[in-house]
Amino acid sequence: MLNYIVRRLVTMIPMMVLISILCFTVIKLQPGDFTTQFLTDPRITPEMVHQIRTRLGLDKPPHMQYLTWVKGILTSGDFGYSFAYKRPVGELIWERMGWTVAVAGATIVFTWIVAIPIGIFSATHKYSFMDYLLTLLGFIGVSIPSFFLALLLMYLSLHLGGTAVGGLFSQQYIGAPWSWAKFVDLLRHLWIPVIAIGLSGAAGLIRLMRANLLDVLGTQYVMTARAKGLSARTVIYKHAVRNAINPLISIFGMQLPELISGTIIASIVLNLPTMGPFFYDALINSDQYLVMTFLMMSALLMLVGNLLADILLAWSDPRIRYN
Repeated sequence: MLNYIVRRLVTMIPMMVLISILCFTVIKLQPGDFTTQFLTDPRITPEMVHQIRTRLGLDKPPHMQYLTWVKGILTSGDFGYSFAYKRPVGELIWERMGWTVAVAGATIVFTWIVAIPIGIFSATHKYSFMDYLLTLLGFIGVSIPSFFLALLLMYLSLHLGGTAVGGLFSQQYIGAPWSWAKFVDLLRHLWIPVIAIGLSGAAGLIRLMRANLLDVLGTQYVMTARAKGLSARTVIYKHAVRNAINPLISIFGMQLPELISGTIIASIVLNLPTMGPFFYDALINSDQYLVMTFLMMSALLMLVGNLLADILLAWSDPRIRYN
């Protein structure tokens, strides 16, 4: 297993290089750059725009801009300079990466805690009233956009007299040192983004868990276990669920980058201090180094997540071995 992990980590290096080249190429293919927005400003002359491009290094050939960016990362950990925010990209990323991972992690925990038990219950009570009801709720959860659900939850909370809507903290706790009151205030704000962002993923996992478990319950070894007189609980949880959950573990590695990049609108609606709105602003402003760093972070999370999923698969299923 250790050799496999080392090989995967080494393989990530050329993959990250290839991803960086592809991302930078796509970014440079779009028309214009950061200085294009100044061309419509009558107060700024074309000569001034040219000076800005020269000062920002945008007048250099694309391959030189890419090599300069990569050199800064390898030599000094410098991810470039944000044109829009006028600050180093590394500082901007790390300011929001912590909250991004925290919200995404809480959402993943919520998704799995909700999806696995409901999926098992739905499969073991096939075609019952509760199965039909859960199926209907699952379809609704998949079909409702996360930003629309966020608006509904905010309206419901305000209608019931709640005030903890939008952001992650109340005004008096923003920038305040950590305390028990601040932690409680975070929990009061956190439930809306966790449900709004995680409900769609939970609904999908419920359907997947139900389908996988139904397939496993019809296999011969499960029928043999029942014929031997094992209790239904032992057959389901010790034998069937352990095999049915493997496909869900396989897609675990894709959840974290999807939660970061796939919920941009919901994060904007909820005013979350995460990377989603940040990435949207960077795209609008053609802030290429900030966009590149965000894409590389997402790619790294994808690769690391897939590696963790493979390790969890080997841990959960003794039949799986990596040589």
